[in-house]
Amino acid sequence: MSPNPEWVKKLVVASPQGSELLATERASSNLDVDQLAEYLFGKNELETRERVLKVLTADPVFDKSQNYFQGREARIEASLAKAKRLRQLQVEHNWSQDEYLVANDLLSEPTPYGLHASMFLKTLRDQGTPEQHKLFLERAEQYKIIGCYAQTELGHGSNVRGLETTATWNQSDKTFVLHSPHLTSSKWWIGSLGKVANHAVVMAQLVIDGKRFGPHPFVVQIRDLKTHEPLENVHVGDIGPKFGYNTMDNGFLLLNQVKVPHVNMLARFSRVDPQSGRYQRPSNPSAVYGTLTWVRSNIVLQSGSVLARGVTIATRYCAVRRQFQDLDAKGNVGENQVINYTMVQYRLLPLLAATFALHFTGRSMINMYEEAQKRMAAGQDAGQLSDANRRPGPEEINPGTDLLADLHATSCALKAYGSTVAGEGLEVCRRACGGHGYSSFSGIGTWFADYLPTLTWEGDNYMLTQQVCRYLLKTARAVLAGTAGDNDTSRSFKAFLARRDTGAAFDILTSDKDLVDAFAWRVAYLTFEALQHRDADKQSWNSLLVDFHRLSTAHAQYMVVKSFYDALAAESAPGSLDRQTTGVLHKLFRLFALHTLEREASEFFSSSATTVRQIQLSRKAVMKLLEEVRPHAVRLADSWSFPDWQLDSSLGRYDGNVYEDLFHRASELNPLNKVVFDPYPDNNIILKKDNRTKSKL
Repeated sequence: MSPNPEWVKKLVVASPQGSELLATERASSNLDVDQLAEYLFGKNELETRERVLKVLTADPVFDKSQNYFQGREARIEASLAKAKRLRQLQVEHNWSQDEYLVANDLLSEPTPYGLHASMFLKTLRDQGTPEQHKLFLERAEQYKIIGCYAQTELGHGSNVRGLETTATWNQSDKTFVLHSPHLTSSKWWIGSLGKVANHAVVMAQLVIDGKRFGPHPFVVQIRDLKTHEPLENVHVGDIGPKFGYNTMDNGFLLLNQVKVPHVNMLARFSRVDPQSGRYQRPSNPSAVYGTLTWVRSNIVLQSGSVLARGVTIATRYCAVRRQFQDLDAKGNVGENQVINYTMVQYRLLPLLAATFALHFTGRSMINMYEEAQKRMAAGQDAGQLSDANRRPGPEEINPGTDLLADLHATSCALKAYGSTVAGEGLEVCRRACGGHGYSSFSGIGTWFADYLPTLTWEGDNYMLTQQVCRYLLKTARAVLAGTAGDNDTSRSFKAFLARRDTGAAFDILTSDKDLVDAFAWRVAYLTFEALQHRDADKQSWNSLLVDFHRLSTAHAQYMVVKSFYDALAAESAPGSLDRQTTGVLHKLFRLFALHTLEREASEFFSSSATTVRQIQLSRKAVMKLLEEVRPHAVRLADSWSFPDWQLDSSLGRYDGNVYEDLFHRASELNPLNKVVFDPYPDNNIILKKDNRTKSKL
């Protein structure tokens, strides 16, 4: 097919055009977008984003025009080229780690360096000794060696204690022998392993004199540093195409009696004495606990912006898209904007509110983590294993200490809830875009598919809820015994016990504080109900898993509502936001809280946190809030400050030129339109003509 003919180029979109509609939307709200964006991200981060964006968009390696047309092999090759160039730019511009992360965020695709830059470096840094830093970390930071984090196996994921790969100590030559005894012990899903990594941190069962000491990390070279071919007795490769995440070379790894030196066992927390061969346990396992919490805390923080991308695209598109006429409109007013339909508002605007709720929650989560790290560094309560007999959660190597118990439970609950809201919300956004939402050009589908693994990794979301409930049940027992510490959870449990016989009577419709307290009451009610089933009725743990999932979700929802409330409370309200903006955020808070309450109505009623009449009135309040938030929707989406280059979406363009961009991508960028097929079955010729240019990396 030839390029668009002149008569096609002269065609324009029927009036009113998308640019006009978005301009009208923005004019309908006096919310200060720049002010809100600066409050969300800070002036420095916004300036950094703009500076790095100019570098990336000027470099042809980062061209995104063919992303949606390439197959997996072409995409992963192009992604490696981008990863290499990002590293080169980091060196050229002397980018800090934060600037490098901003560049990756703007690129918005996983690259084959992903696990090297995150888990490999972090594991070496956090779990290695100074000697190991010198031996492995320094070379890894300079990309002299490329690594990955090999934990998950073909037969085991969340249950780390069940890993089959072994690392057997050999006292005679002071080495560890790593071995994959079964097919199911093959490392699987390991990012950066398939084609790029030449080293791996392998999680393997430590075996000394036939006794197992649980999974430990070992640095293992898997490919030759010059030829990049697998080493002897190492079988490694890519696991193939996935539902998404196809710019990452997730791989498999099998080891056949591979020897590594004593120094290759990362030994900051535990080690094998090379002279005696005795295992030395970690003096403070809570440090490992903290690393897991850090990863989950960042997932919580990112969940708001992940969802915000889909919400931004859907909100802008629904403001541009017009369908049907309002049945109650007087006169010939033309077709109605899709965003004016209350069913669309009911699906999208609570998600818009959720983006801010999750952002403030994530920021609070990071602050909690940093405070805990300060306490750890100061030696407060370190090493007090008062909970040593508790069964550890699926991903834990060692049980945690009381110091980080609150933080760990919080991160588990919020990781599970935040990533679920983001993942499921993206699909809602795609469907709100109608038929065009199914096109890759929408920018939502690929983003959704790439994000979905987050609901499973760093602790499967359903498995994590069990850890949350262990913590809540333990706290409830301590409250009943009079031995509970002074934290938010124990205080809310005590308040519940003091009032449960007299009733709650929360004024959820006019008091924000009462609305938050109603969420806390529901958590306490569900906790003590679960405790009754477990301790008094002696029900099995397995029989209560559904109840536990509901309890963990309730706990997470309470924390998100409370974090949003705290961010807007009078004593912490930002002076940098004007009254109008603060007022709109307050409407978003109530929309998120009441919409959540409405969807969980049966639990709020059964716990006596609310009455049936209050639930009925809350539904009316939600509809009123949708009406009040509606004029600000586009500007609220704008405040997330996504550049068009990052969104890579026809539907979510800032200027509203949706249809022009869709047609341009389909007719001029699409390589399939540069070939001519032979459609007849009486010959084996497929192409009559092929005018595609071969891409060069």
